[in-house]
Amino acid sequence: QVQLLESGGGLVQPGGSLRLSCAASGGTFSSGTMAWFRQAPGKERLFVSAFRWSGGNTGTHYRDSVKGRFTISRDRAKNTVYLQMNSLQPEDTAVYYCASADSRLIVSRLWTTENYNYWGQGTQVTVSS
Repeated sequence: QVQLLESGGGLVQPGGSLRLSCAASGGTFSSGTMAWFRQAPGKERLFVSAFRWSGGNTGTHYRDSVKGRFTISRDRAKNTVYLQMNSLQPEDTAVYYCASADSRLIVSRLWTTENYNYWGQGTQVTVSS
C-alpha cells in the first residue's frame, strides 16, 4: 500500500515562494505518475502539475495558470516529488494534495482525479498580505 506524506504548506505574502514535498513509501516506483492537485473552499479539486516517469524517461506537465511560476521535480533516491511555487498569488490559495498513480499515465489522463490510486492528506497554502 503506497502512502504519501506531504509537507511544506503555509502562509506567504503575494509574490513569495513555497516548496511542497511529497514523500512516497510502500511501492516499487519503477514507473509511475505523481501529481499535485489543489482545492479551494467550495470548489472542485483541480490538476496543478504532474511528473511522469518510466525508467529513464521523464516528463513534466502544468496547468496553464502556473506555467512559468511552478516547477515540479522528483528525487528518485528519496521517492519524493517537490513542487516549487514562485510568484504566488492569492488565487493560488488552496489545500494542495499529492496524488500517485501505479503507472505512467498518458497525458490526457493526468487531469482527472479518478485516474490516481493514492492521495496524501493535503497541505494548506495561503497567499495573503
